Amino acid sequence: MVKKKVIRVIKEDNNFQHFEVIKRNRNKRYKHRKFFVEGVRNIKEAIRNGWDISSFLYSREKRLSDWAREILDNVNTDTLYELSQNLMDKLSGKEDTSELLAIVKMKEDSFSRIKLDKNPLIVVIDRPSNRGNLGTLIRSCDSLNCNGLIMTGHAVDLFDPKTIISSVGTIFSLPTLRLSSYKEVYNWIQDLKEHYLDLQVVGTSASGDKAINQCDFSKPTILLLGNETVGLNRNYKDICDVMTEIPIDGVASSLNVSCAASIMLYEIKRQRYL
Repeated sequence: MVKKKVIRVIKEDNNFQHFEVIKRNRNKRYKHRKFFVEGVRNIKEAIRNGWDISSFLYSREKRLSDWAREILDNVNTDTLYELSQNLMDKLSGKEDTSELLAIVKMKEDSFSRIKLDKNPLIVVIDRPSNRGNLGTLIRSCDSLNCNGLIMTGHAVDLFDPKTIISSVGTIFSLPTLRLSSYKEVYNWIQDLKEHYLDLQVVGTSASGDKAINQCDFSKPTILLLGNETVGLNRNYKDICDVMTEIPIDGVASSLNVSCAASIMLYEIKRQRYL
């Protein structure tokens, strides 16, 4: 077994400041193409799904569990950082400090990451603005048989720690892409239509043309979701084959986007599998 490089960090030096900025600063995350991961489930899912781990952070001042020791011994990583417990406490976002933290390398935003089957379902969300909603959406997409999720426009950060926590680890299993505009999605859809002749593009709105149970979701579908405040933008509406809505009662005029998406995705699954 190759001996791994271990660097001890006992003060807030450049190494510690690097970890802290990766955790807290979006621009620095993308500059270094790395992000901060905490939590047993999140770390397990990152490893299980083949994400490259740049570094593990831990302390020897408390006894490590068998799980943590096994990961440090067996998972490939560039460098191990042994921190003082005080520094681990400062980095951790939990009241009970995690025994293991990870710095993970980002994957490329390539359409090739979305593996398409005979009857694909892809979700596109335009300019999501809430980290909790985005994490919940990722979780729903992963649970309800989506092939992938695409984010477009100026959006909340996919790799913000709060997004990752809200996804409960599914961010590592669901291919999720970040694209600058609808144009890339539009061109990809045109390519897909050459392979899936019955592919439909379905938009969502508080006042759509059809209720979700009146739409035929048995065929290949791209589901478009709008921003939490302003909804789906005009460019996306123009490429939709149909606009659909969730009939609701009560005083609210619309649902939270992650709640609405979960309902839509369950209806698609109901039509296809139940």
